[in-house]
Amino acid sequence: MTQRTLGIIGGSGLYDLDGLEAPEWVAVETPWGPPSDAVLRGRIGGLPFVFLPRHGRGHVHSPSTVPYRANIDAMKQMGVTDLVSVSACGSFRDALAPGDFVIVDQFIDRTKGRESSFFGTGCVAHVSLAHPTCGDLRDIAGQAAQQAGATTHMGGTYLAMEGPQFSTLAESKLYRDVWGCDVIGMTNMPEAKLAREAEICYASVAMITDYDSWHPDHGEVDVTQIIETLHGNSAKAKAMVGHLAQALNAKPSPCKEGCATALTHAIMTAPDARDPDLLAKLRTVAGRVL
Repeated sequence: MTQRTLGIIGGSGLYDLDGLEAPEWVAVETPWGPPSDAVLRGRIGGLPFVFLPRHGRGHVHSPSTVPYRANIDAMKQMGVTDLVSVSACGSFRDALAPGDFVIVDQFIDRTKGRESSFFGTGCVAHVSLAHPTCGDLRDIAGQAAQQAGATTHMGGTYLAMEGPQFSTLAESKLYRDVWGCDVIGMTNMPEAKLAREAEICYASVAMITDYDSWHPDHGEVDVTQIIETLHGNSAKAKAMVGHLAQALNAKPSPCKEGCATALTHAIMTAPDARDPDLLAKLRTVAGRVL
């Protein structure tokens, strides 16, 4: 049995975890620039654990300036096999209430201007994103959230918007009524795409904080309300991480979904036409196939 390593990308409050053994902040350098912050590594529930605050401690990065490629490269360098995103989201459904957790299984990407791939001119690759989250890890995350006492909904489509502004009323109604989205956030894209390219299992836990702007009884999004709801969810999120670690510690790797072999047939550029400089940058995320 091969031991897995759990990675969490989320809010800064999540690093204060009960039961985290030998915690150590480690600075990581990547060829894509510095990640959002140093990473916190240790062990929890007998499992190697790595945490990265997505916006940096003190919330210094906006959703648009988060260094997504550097973050995923850093997690890969730290040996992460299973990466779980924990993020605040708005809800497009009455049944998905503030305080609930949604285990996302699909995305619609409306971000713009963000680097969304490790590959490009000099080494072209195409990975499948038909199922952008790992089914195995998604099930484990859902069970962990339920064990933590969160009202948990399995499955949902996440609309990734650019931000940092919240939606207009017209956009909110479009995403809900026409496109059929369930939650909205600003950070899971291109994070999920890059995790797939890096052959890391990825799951997304959306913590509902508000009803966006579509709901006639709730009005526009209020940041104070969001922060209050996040604080209320903090204990459940931390407990979920502990249950996640325990479950992963008992399971072999790689998963059954093929996440760890996503690049096997993805690279299109002939070996003699590949850019050596780009190959050097790809060493961590694509070294298995290069």
